[in-house]
Amino acid sequence: MNHLLPILSTLRRHRIAAGLIVLEVALSFAIVSNAVHVIGQRMGQLNADSGLPEAELLNLELRGTRRLDNPDALSDEDLRRLRALPGVKSASIPNQVIYGNNVNVTGVNTEPDNRGQRVQAFSYNGDEQLLATMGLRLIGGRAFNKEEVQLDSKVSAEADPKLPVVIVNQALAEALAPGKSPLTVLGRSVYVFGNQPSQIIGIVENLGPPNPRHTKDRAAVMLPITENFRGGTYLVRVQPGQTEAVIKAARQIFKEVEPSRLLTNARLLTEMRERHYAQDRAMVGLLVGVCVALLLITALGIVGLASFWVEQRGRMIGIRRALGATRADIRRYFQQENLLLCGVGVVLGSAAALGINQWLVRTQDLPVLPLWMLLPAAAALLGLGQLAVLAPAQRASGVAPALAMRAG
Repeated sequence: MNHLLPILSTLRRHRIAAGLIVLEVALSFAIVSNAVHVIGQRMGQLNADSGLPEAELLNLELRGTRRLDNPDALSDEDLRRLRALPGVKSASIPNQVIYGNNVNVTGVNTEPDNRGQRVQAFSYNGDEQLLATMGLRLIGGRAFNKEEVQLDSKVSAEADPKLPVVIVNQALAEALAPGKSPLTVLGRSVYVFGNQPSQIIGIVENLGPPNPRHTKDRAAVMLPITENFRGGTYLVRVQPGQTEAVIKAARQIFKEVEPSRLLTNARLLTEMRERHYAQDRAMVGLLVGVCVALLLITALGIVGLASFWVEQRGRMIGIRRALGATRADIRRYFQQENLLLCGVGVVLGSAAALGINQWLVRTQDLPVLPLWMLLPAAAALLGLGQLAVLAPAQRASGVAPALAMRAG
C-alpha cells in the first residue's frame, strides 16, 4: 500500500475521529456476527422437517360442559364415525401432539425398580391407527395391533399396570444401544411402569418432541394406550382439500354423539406450527432489523467522516494533484484509508464477537460461534466500508488542483 505512511500520519492528527470509526465498526461487527449466528440457529428450527404430513393432520380438541360417566364409550363412537367420513384416511386420540400444549415424559429403564440404564423419553399414547395417522415410518419391527391396546382409564386404575409392548423412536433406540445399530433393541425388554417388562416391537424414524422449540431431547416412546376426549385430542389425517368439509362433519358428529361437548379447536398442524414458532419468527425479524440498522449507521458514519475529511484536506488534495496524482490515486488513497480503519475495527470486533458468543453459550445455551463465520462477516463489513467511502472519494478526486489549493 503506497499510501500507508501518509495515511498513518494523517490518522495520527485525527485520532478521535479515526478511533470513533474503528469502535463503530468493531461494535457493529461483534453484534452483527452474533446476530447472524442466532438468526441461522432460529431459521434452522423454523425450517426443520418434523417428518410428519403436517398439511394433512387435523387436530380437534373437545371440552365437556358437564361431567360424563362414559367418556371411553363416547370417544370410541366418535372415532368410529370420524374414520368413516369421506376424506378421512385415519384417526386416533393421542395424549399429545407436536406443537400442542401437553408435554408428557416418562422414564424408560433397562431393569425393574428404576435400576439399570434410564432414559427420559417423551411418551405418546395411541391406538393401532396412531402410526398411520401420524405418517410415521417403521425402520424395523411392526405397529401395535388392536388386541394390544388398552384404555387409559384401565391402565391408570391399576397399581402395577402391564404394557406388553412398546414402540420406540430411533433416538431412544440409539440411547439404549449406544454405538450399535438401533435395530439391535428389537425384542428387548424395557420397564416403563414399575416392575412389568415391555417388549420393544417396533422402531420409528420420525417421532420428535411435542415442543421442539423448547428442547433438544429427541428420545420418544409410544405406548399402546388409547385416550378418551378428556385426556387427549383427536388427530385426524385428511385428504388434501378436504379439511373444511371434515371439520364441519366432525362438529356434527360430536353434537350427535353427545351434545354437551364443544369443539374448542380445529387446526391443521401447519397452523399449530406457525403459532409454535411465532416468537422465533419475531426474534428473527427483530435481529434482522438490528443488523440492518447497525450496518446503516456504520455506513452513514463512514460517509460522514469521509466527507468531513475531504473538506478538511482540500490543501493536501491540491498538493497531491499538483504533484501529479491522478483522480484514481486520490480515490485509492481514501479507499485504502477506509480499509485500514475498518480492518482494525474488524480485528477488535472479532475478539468482542467471540467474547459475546461465550456469554450467550453460558446464559442462553446457544452453540459456539464457528470461527469460519467471522470471515464472511468481515468481508461484508469491509465491502460495506468501501461502498460507503466511494462517493466521498469520488467527490475528492473530482476537485481541480487550483480549487483544492484555494479551498485549503
